[in-house]
Amino acid sequence: MKRLCVLGSTGSIGTQTLDVVSRFPERFRVVGLSAGGNVELIEKQAKQFTPKAICVSDEEKAKELRKKLPSVEVLHGEEGLCRLASSDECDTVVIAIVGAAGLKPTVAAIKAKKNVALANKETLVAGGSVVMPLVKKEGVSLMPIDSEHSAIFQCLHGENWKSIARIVITASGGSFRGWTLEQMGKATPEQALKHPNWAMGGKITIDSATLMNKGLEVIEAHWLYGVPYERIEAVIHPQSVIHSLVEFEDTSVMAQLGVPDMRLPIQYALSYPERLPNPSLKRLDLTEVATLTFEKVDEERFPCFRIALDAGKAGGTVPAAMNAANEIAVFAFLQKKIGFMDIPRTVSKVVAAHRAVASPSLEEILAADGWARKEAEKHVSKA
Repeated sequence: MKRLCVLGSTGSIGTQTLDVVSRFPERFRVVGLSAGGNVELIEKQAKQFTPKAICVSDEEKAKELRKKLPSVEVLHGEEGLCRLASSDECDTVVIAIVGAAGLKPTVAAIKAKKNVALANKETLVAGGSVVMPLVKKEGVSLMPIDSEHSAIFQCLHGENWKSIARIVITASGGSFRGWTLEQMGKATPEQALKHPNWAMGGKITIDSATLMNKGLEVIEAHWLYGVPYERIEAVIHPQSVIHSLVEFEDTSVMAQLGVPDMRLPIQYALSYPERLPNPSLKRLDLTEVATLTFEKVDEERFPCFRIALDAGKAGGTVPAAMNAANEIAVFAFLQKKIGFMDIPRTVSKVVAAHRAVASPSLEEILAADGWARKEAEKHVSKA
C-alpha cells in the first residue's frame, strides 16, 4: 500500500490523481491533501479519502475546515504545506501545485526522504540546480507526471542514457496554432483556454497557447535527463498522440504513444515499475487517428518558446526570474489586464533587467522569483 500526499488536490492534475487513486484502493492510500482556496472541494475530497491531514492557503479557511472536519488535522500556509510534504505518514508526494510555489514543498519532501511524483514544471525550471542534486543525495526517486517527460522516461527505460543523441518533445500547438500575429494580438482569455486536445488548468493552458510550456519542458528535460540544451528539441504534433521521442546514437528512435489523457502518466508515475489495467482509459486506435503530422515551432509567432530556451541556457537565477515573470503575465492576461502578446513582452523586459546569480542557493532562487514578480507587476500595471 503506497501512502500518498497530493499537493494541489483541487486542481486539474490533483483531481485526476484522485480519480486514478479511487480506482486502485488496494494499492494507494491518501494520507494528505492540499488546496489553495477551493475549500468546498477539499472538504468533499477529505470526506471521500479520509486523509490524516490537509492544508489550505488561508488561516481563516483552515479554521472553518477544522469545525467541519474534526477528525482531520488542518494546516495552513507555506509552513503547513512543507510540513504536510515531509509528513512521516506518507511515502510519495504528488506535486500538483501550480507555479514556483511547488519548489519549497518539493525540497521539503526530498529532504524528508519522500519519493516525488512531479507534475509541476516550474519546480525544476526555477530550482533544477538545487532539486536534482538533492534527489541524488537523499536517494529518493523523482518521477515525472508531465506527459512529455513521462514519455521520455518510458523511452529510456532499460536504455543507457549516455547513448541519447537527441530528445524531441512534442507540442500540440495550443489554441492558436494556425493564428496570425495580428489575430493573437486580439485574442481573449476565453479563446486561449479552448485547448484542442488536453483538459488542463488555466495557467498551463495559456502556457500551451504561448508555447512557453514547451520552453519550460526543454529546461525540465535538461535537469531530469542530464542532456545538453543543444540536443533537446520541440516539434508541433497537432494530434497529441506521440508524447515525445528519444533518438539514440545508432539513429534508432523510440517514441511513446497514447490517447491524450493525463491520467495515464499520473498512473504510471504512481505505479512504476508496474503497469496497471485501468478500464476507464481509452485505448489508442491508430486507424481512427489515421494521420500523424509534424511542424516546426514558429518562434516569430510564439516568442515565449525562445525566451524560455535562452533563459535555460543562461542558467543561474535567470530561469527563476523568467518563470516568475511569466506567471504574473499569464494571470494578468486571464484577468484581462493585458493582451495575449503582452505576455512575451513582459517576460522579456523582466529577464533583461534581471541581475543573475550564477550558482544560486535555494534562498537566492526564491529571492530572484520574488524580485521578478514585483518587476512584472510594474510592467503589467503600465500596460
